[in-house]
Amino acid sequence: MTRAGERRLVPLPLIAGSVLLLFLSFPLFTLSWRAFENASELNDRSQSAIRDAIVLSLTTSLTSLLIILALGTPLAYGLARYEFRGKSVIGTLVELPIVLPPAVSGIALLLVFGRRGVAGEWLDDLGIRVGFTTTAVILTEVFVASPFYLRTARVAFSQVDYAVEEAASVLGASPWSVIRRVTLPLAAPGIAAGAVLAWARAVGEFGATIMFAGNLPRETQTVPLAIYSRYESGDLNAAIVMAVILLISSFLVLVSVRHFGGRLRYGVSE
Repeated sequence: MTRAGERRLVPLPLIAGSVLLLFLSFPLFTLSWRAFENASELNDRSQSAIRDAIVLSLTTSLTSLLIILALGTPLAYGLARYEFRGKSVIGTLVELPIVLPPAVSGIALLLVFGRRGVAGEWLDDLGIRVGFTTTAVILTEVFVASPFYLRTARVAFSQVDYAVEEAASVLGASPWSVIRRVTLPLAAPGIAAGAVLAWARAVGEFGATIMFAGNLPRETQTVPLAIYSRYESGDLNAAIVMAVILLISSFLVLVSVRHFGGRLRYGVSE
């Protein structure tokens, strides 16, 4: 017998769900098992490639995250708190990179910042090269990852109660003090969730990066690109180990998002 409020599982949906769950989980468990089994067989060259890729990925992703937080937070606040003509167009525009194919993002960035691009040609005359450099990696990560932060932070700001902010203003707080001491702390869980999502997207970026920044070891070869290079060169063990590193990072990201974003009425909520 089942207790009140409980539902008995129907056999057919249970079987179908179990098949899908097995399909989703078994490759991940297999990948993890192979990585721990073969990690000790990595040669010095493979270990060096893994270290270089991890360091570069951490450096570029954290730098891009800082840029996204600095520029994206005011934009997310403005989209959440103010009504103005063209707001829906701007909202659609900033979220467009989420659905753009990576190749389109890479070509678009190349046409702007490449040596023959709209801004790249002018920068090249000044002796500044962007395309196929570490800077290109950071710009790519900002382009593809910022929508994830903007979307989540916008929801977080919109859910802050106006009455609380108005009460702070009545008590004499300046507009900046209200934002700093009231709005930001209340929106902090959503902001944190958005930051984690943006960082994860930046770390996992592949397609746009390889088109705009190339695949240069120690300069533009992040972990996803290093996985591709190791696999292409026949070093499957190194590719598997790096894949598991990204797998573990993704798992921790999901746990963090569920923790920080639990109060949001958005797709990252529990």
